Amino acid sequence: MAAEAESNTRESRVTNDGGPGPSVRMSPEERIASLTEGLHAALEQAIESPARWQVLLDTSATLWRYSGGNVALLMTQMAQRGVEEPTLVAGYKEWARHGRTVLRGEHALWVIAPRTATMQELKLAGGERKLLPVTQAVPVGATRIGKKNIITGWRGQAVFDVTQTEGTPILVPRAGAQTAANLDDLWNSLRDVAKEHGFRVEVTGSQYGYTSGYTDFDARRIQVGLWMNHEERVAVLAHELGHVLLHGPADNVGRLYGSSANHRGLAEVEAESVAYTVLRAHGIDRGPQSATYLAGWADAVIRTEHDIQRVGLAPASRVEIAKSVLGRVTAAAKDILAMSDPPGLGGKFAAVTVDRPLSASATYAGVPGPGASMSGPELKGP
Repeated sequence: MAAEAESNTRESRVTNDGGPGPSVRMSPEERIASLTEGLHAALEQAIESPARWQVLLDTSATLWRYSGGNVALLMTQMAQRGVEEPTLVAGYKEWARHGRTVLRGEHALWVIAPRTATMQELKLAGGERKLLPVTQAVPVGATRIGKKNIITGWRGQAVFDVTQTEGTPILVPRAGAQTAANLDDLWNSLRDVAKEHGFRVEVTGSQYGYTSGYTDFDARRIQVGLWMNHEERVAVLAHELGHVLLHGPADNVGRLYGSSANHRGLAEVEAESVAYTVLRAHGIDRGPQSATYLAGWADAVIRTEHDIQRVGLAPASRVEIAKSVLGRVTAAAKDILAMSDPPGLGGKFAAVTVDRPLSASATYAGVPGPGASMSGPELKGP
């Protein structure tokens, strides 16, 4: 995403000349500290109320190309301004590339973005590998392997929602009621995700305990109950994929923060949160069916915090646990959605869309445009 024309050490707003200008000066360190504080506040609210966690997942379904932390930041900043949730977010220059300009007087939203540096990867004479800045001389006997981009730190980045812009209409697909064909496509794409991770999917009349689905890591198999209707099978498969992506034997992060398969309460919340986000992104609202899982969110986080303190596994506050869970859930959902291709843009322009905005042609003057459609595209922005 393009950066603001002005330095990101300042909060940006649009002045009367249409360009960004300084509003509040902050150093990079102050900006990151402020954003981190805002993120922690949002997570505290989510822990206090399962409904806030569900709202956070709803926003994640729209902005699934963003990290969980940035989803929470964007949602919080929009809520503070008393406006609708963010739907499509980009930097000042990125909007200009799509034929839109930021409205005068609009204040930027802020996300946390990585600072990166290009390093040269070397194989030293002794066989070990090492990264050095590209400007640094190669040691004697070392061989260049290639280049790598690495994260060297973090910075605040100013962005704007589509509702803060005007100009060329942007065609944004909108999710509608799911047809049987849509469900077939989603089922097939979820099965492809399972295959990508080395699991086969079996629809069977056999039941493992009282569950509707089961993931067997030893046999690399996901079982889905034959007795359910089509939408329920899709939902169960999405839930089990949450387990596949998050709760395998190598789930070191889960064990550290208490959200692994050893802590079933939080692990089940994570898996259902992944399923809820994926289905929501595809226009399927499983809120009532997910209510039992998601209602246990706050209790699971607090119970996990107590468990960690009791066994002395690792010092971790409930906010740290919530941050970890949010990051894991949104990363797993993104992995699935990248393959299942839901409608919408995931809150962020893809590179291939840069030169393809909807032309503002004469067909919109006096000639009827496309008719309204419950499942068709929707024009976003004034």
